[in-house]
Amino acid sequence: MRLALWSDETLDDHRAEVAEALATDNDLVAYVAETPDGGLAGFVEAALRHDYVNGCDTSPVAFVEGLYVAPEHRGGDIARRLCDAVADWGRGRGCTELASDAELDNVASHAFHKAIGFEETERVVYFRKAL
Repeated sequence: MRLALWSDETLDDHRAEVAEALATDNDLVAYVAETPDGGLAGFVEAALRHDYVNGCDTSPVAFVEGLYVAPEHRGGDIARRLCDAVADWGRGRGCTELASDAELDNVASHAFHKAIGFEETERVVYFRKAL
């Protein structure tokens, strides 16, 4: 599912990232949504961000790093419930804000975020120049 969400990375890249996350004592969390038959319907990964988070006033901030629900399981409340789990996790660590982001052209994600109570804070286009 990570590969479906972040397809610009290889399966080996994902395995290495997960192994590193499991080996460190970072402020990271992941939740999965199971199907009745024991399969996976979706997942969310989140982190406590202590640096500046666009649009937020506090620190740390619970940040949804990635959220994915398999296409055949979309349209229900799986994504909302995964985000609720992250919100509870963040509250338990003293956070008063939950943040997330989405690509500019991902209007379905924008609509989802607004539907579950997020407010858009700003839009940013990043630039780079090779030196």
